[in-house]
Amino acid sequence: MTKILLLSDTHGYIDNNILKYVKQADEVWHAGDIGNLKVTDAIKNLKPLKGVYGNIDDAKIRIEFPEHNRFMCEDVDVWITHIGGYPPKYNTRVANTIKQNPPKLFICGHSHILKVMPDKKLNLIHMNPGAVGKHGFHKQRTMLRFTIDGKKIDNLEVIEFPLRHPKT
Repeated sequence: MTKILLLSDTHGYIDNNILKYVKQADEVWHAGDIGNLKVTDAIKNLKPLKGVYGNIDDAKIRIEFPEHNRFMCEDVDVWITHIGGYPPKYNTRVANTIKQNPPKLFICGHSHILKVMPDKKLNLIHMNPGAVGKHGFHKQRTMLRFTIDGKKIDNLEVIEFPLRHPKT
């Protein structure tokens, strides 16, 4: 069994509250808009990290992380990309590939909106962990954690941080 922490849209922000959950995971997956390599360095000092770059990420981040990251976690085919859309309206950059060769777990970030939903037509689960950084329109900072045990994706939990207050 592998315990996964899934986060996205850090926009350069990392703190001890996030790192507390990193320490509890076996692997951390970042769905883009990292913002600064200090974020991923802090995570990698504690746990293995898989990630992708997002649309705000600079050349240094794009050298270290790919646009798409497809891999196996135990017996689950996972695909992470930053801008992916939602079932059944996938982004044009991924739509053909996802329909021809769907993963079991499709993960993206970008929207800052936490969403977990099945695509019954393609027999996959879509996850977007929302945004855990402090930059963006979202008020609630969120991450996801779950387990993968063989072919089973289980124990899904939403991690919420205190509400952000708009600048006055």
